[in-house]
Amino acid sequence: MNGPKVIFTANQFAAVCIMVLSASLPSFASVHRQDSVSSVLTLAPGSEVTAVSPEGYFSEPSIAVNYRNPKQIVVVYQRNVSAAYSSDGGRHWTSSSGLAVPSYRVSGDVSVAYDNEGHAIMSCIAFDNLGTEDYWGHCATRNGIFVKRSLDGGKRWEAKTVVVDSQGTVPGIPFEDKPYIVADNTGGPFAGNLYIGWTEWRLTESVILFSRSTDDGVTWSRPVDISDVHGLPRDDNGGLEGFDGTVTPDGVLHVVWTNGGEIVYKASSDGGKTFTEDRAIMKTAPAMFKPSNVYRGNGFPQIASDDRGRMYITWSDYRNGDIDVFESHSSDSGEVWSRPVRVNDDPLHDGADQFMQWLAVDRATGDVYVIFYDRRMDPLNVRAWIVVARSTDGGKAFSNYLMSNSSFVPDGAFIGDYNGIAAFNGRVYGAWTEQVPRIEFKRDDATVVKVGVADFNEIK
Repeated sequence: MNGPKVIFTANQFAAVCIMVLSASLPSFASVHRQDSVSSVLTLAPGSEVTAVSPEGYFSEPSIAVNYRNPKQIVVVYQRNVSAAYSSDGGRHWTSSSGLAVPSYRVSGDVSVAYDNEGHAIMSCIAFDNLGTEDYWGHCATRNGIFVKRSLDGGKRWEAKTVVVDSQGTVPGIPFEDKPYIVADNTGGPFAGNLYIGWTEWRLTESVILFSRSTDDGVTWSRPVDISDVHGLPRDDNGGLEGFDGTVTPDGVLHVVWTNGGEIVYKASSDGGKTFTEDRAIMKTAPAMFKPSNVYRGNGFPQIASDDRGRMYITWSDYRNGDIDVFESHSSDSGEVWSRPVRVNDDPLHDGADQFMQWLAVDRATGDVYVIFYDRRMDPLNVRAWIVVARSTDGGKAFSNYLMSNSSFVPDGAFIGDYNGIAAFNGRVYGAWTEQVPRIEFKRDDATVVKVGVADFNEIK
């Protein structure tokens, strides 16, 4: 049951929070408390949260809903690559196995999509050892981009691992990183196509590589460089990172990534064979940043579209001092994009960080959803809650809801480079990483992946 939404001024809320925190001893315990905050933000309707991974070193979930059978949802996460599926709309989750790439020590950076046959297709990287920290092209060992398929929606995964791109251990090889998969589920001329884009870190530069499949993920085209302007060679500001894509009803593939302080956009109208030239569509603050107590954060962009062809992009940056989440939209095939809309609705310049956002558009309703970590309820800007923002007016304004009424303390663990969200017919499925409190687990930086389900059909 949802309680009334109570609104405080920034000063009133800070005073109340400070009194509550001061009354809780010891201070360490107060920081790690799991408090209900539904009086500050309304809990999303029908909210249910499930831990889908054990406690360990798990992060970077991706989640998808099967449009052919909306009760079927799959979530994948690292590492090594693992998955869970639901056959009842997210009420119950079951682990599935067989996703890790054989013979490689590590597999991760996962993403998943349902194709127009209702098959779950997962992409990931695999490697033995990383190169120099943040300079992955230096002393890289064998690595590559791989795909696994599940023909029953995520319950069982085929034994065969499909190679999209691979590098052997020889001097000077590049490192393939952060692939993201996109499915054409439209009725357009290239319906059924699958696309993957990713960053290739080289010794002297970074580029965006791209591959496509026209046979349900069985085979993939030879990777091609689709970035006209190359970036710097480190996993840092100035590199090309954060590939994502969407297919509009006319079959056009639209893709974005970040290059330093700008979002790059381009499109393909022939099923991924050729692309328009790079175009910077949005100036941002630097894409890589480090929120306090977090291993690292990022503002990489996402792009999504509705059934009318209206497109949306989201990202996060610190143009306002603290980190905020932003959205922009286009109704003319990406020619003109709106001025940035602030997605988080806390007071401007309140010192609270919102970060690690992900975007989904409900193609049944046209509503826009964004999930992110949110620290507005903690005046110390340490504890993080999971918030989902919803727009019912085409991205002009957003209402914020708690996906979960508990919080956690990021305390230096790696919680990933991204979270996940999917939506269909008013039901929303969010996936994120939480650090396990040190006092409850033997390891200092353990994490767990959780899935939250909300049903916005309950809002009249």
